[in-house]
Amino acid sequence: MEVILLQRVEKLGQMGDVVTVKPGHARNRLLPQGMALRATKANIAVFEAQKAQLEADNLERRNEAEKVAESLGSLAVTLVRQASDVGQLYGSVTARDIATAVTEAGCTISRGQVRLDAPIKTLGLHDVTVALHPEVLITVTANVARTEEDAAEQLRKGAAVLGTIEEMEEEEALAEEAAEEDLEAAGEEEAAAANA
Repeated sequence: MEVILLQRVEKLGQMGDVVTVKPGHARNRLLPQGMALRATKANIAVFEAQKAQLEADNLERRNEAEKVAESLGSLAVTLVRQASDVGQLYGSVTARDIATAVTEAGCTISRGQVRLDAPIKTLGLHDVTVALHPEVLITVTANVARTEEDAAEQLRKGAAVLGTIEEMEEEEALAEEAAEEDLEAAGEEEAAAANA
């Protein structure tokens, strides 16, 4: 089925392009969402008459989306979930969860704008693409953690927190003690070598 694109559609083309798509794709997505019109002579004439207005509207929406993208910067949202000791979630984080978190952070988006290939099923920091406009994409960091404290620690470390904060503090203290002992041993060896 041939359609005229009324906006840029990823992997299909730019506004005004006449493209051939599968009938189901046209009927189920492109036509109902106002992304395209059937490529009939009448619709082509209507599109040509409205082309300047459509381009102006698209440019305005894109500029608004760019302003929102600048204001958001590098947004990180925290999602608290239950997980096993090895970091596997009991459930998953979906596009709807991320859209809700971003909306709570101050930018209203729908789950359809979140581009997530597969649900997130592990703890950690995950980069997720959000389409504010077909031509404006931002990256949001989804910080999936067991608690708010773990989320803050994950942001600090840049990696998933698999144990509890107390266990991590204990491991860090042991590592610091071992480093101090190594320094003392090296100092004693240097002093012994200097005396010899």
